[in-house]
Amino acid sequence: MDKKKKEVNYTKVQKLKASVLRTIVWLSAGITTAILLALIGYILIKGIPCLKPSLFAWEYNTDNVSMMPAIINTIVMTLVTLLFAVPVGVFSAIYLVEYAKRGNKLVKVVRMTTETLSGIPSIVYGLFGYLMFGVAFHWGYSMLSGALTLAIMVLPSIMRTTEEALKSVPDSYREGSFGLGAGKLRTVFVVILPSAIPGILAGVILAIGRITGETAALIYTAGTVPGIPTTKLSGIPIFDMMASGRTLAIHMYALLNEGLYTEQAYATAVVLLVMVLLINALSAFVAKKFTRS
Repeated sequence: MDKKKKEVNYTKVQKLKASVLRTIVWLSAGITTAILLALIGYILIKGIPCLKPSLFAWEYNTDNVSMMPAIINTIVMTLVTLLFAVPVGVFSAIYLVEYAKRGNKLVKVVRMTTETLSGIPSIVYGLFGYLMFGVAFHWGYSMLSGALTLAIMVLPSIMRTTEEALKSVPDSYREGSFGLGAGKLRTVFVVILPSAIPGILAGVILAIGRITGETAALIYTAGTVPGIPTTKLSGIPIFDMMASGRTLAIHMYALLNEGLYTEQAYATAVVLLVMVLLINALSAFVAKKFTRS
């Protein structure tokens, strides 16, 4: 009888703990969702009434305070940054997971380095980018300096997410590929990498979010010129990565800092929010397509 009572009491205690933990989890999720909806609602309520056609004029001036140059600069900055960061991050993760021997000291050093880099404040990256690319390379304030600085910033997150995605691929995939006579290189690029693409895209989405929302690092490297950096080649204007330009986040910061264009800053926040949501939705759609295939 005593044993049965103890078992019953133990079961009740376990059920009580489970219900308490479930309540905490649901409460935490509800608070997080409420905060997110409050932020989005505040931005939309303050920004949507301020959206005007003049804000999307091709050229910026003090009358229209157009954000179109900043939108184009943001897209170009994101693409160029990913062009540098994604191949390096993915191939580094492939080496760490597939080629490096277990217990290799180099692997430990690389992982410790990436973890350290992910914790460094963005302002430090900005100062490093200014000293390295702006002063040492004599590039000054340029879009290329900003893109390379952001590539160094997002590289650790891309490496870590890719590494975890590769580790999540079952070993049976590798064994089956080797059993069919495929080599190491073919196994990695034909079997393992396609299976890990959803996880890799998750890291890319996080990187895009950080790129589009970054200000401190770009102020010291890309500058704050409110226009599309162009140069003429045979009389035809083309985008100039060696010239200064501001992204949407810097554009919004500059407008708020001046204190004269608060309404336009809220409108810029709406456009930036919509851009991030669209990019995340597109990336999630691509990830689902790869998962199904």
